[in-house]
Amino acid sequence: MSVERALTAFAGFMIVLSVALTVWVHPNFIWLTVFVGANLFQQSFTGFCPASIALRKLFGLKTERELAKYE
Repeated sequence: MSVERALTAFAGFMIVLSVALTVWVHPNFIWLTVFVGANLFQQSFTGFCPASIALRKLFGLKTERELAKYE
């Protein structure tokens, strides 16, 4: 799995989790949803996302470009 695909999966999971927490735990968890959305928005312009750095370091994932070099 590439970093880009893992990042998309992680963001989707975090949004679903934050909505569930908002409904069942406390309404202020909606701010987690806002944070994830804002982070995705800024990442689309800058290409920088702290979660992608963490995914690379923790799981050793490669980018699509790096994976394409090995094919």
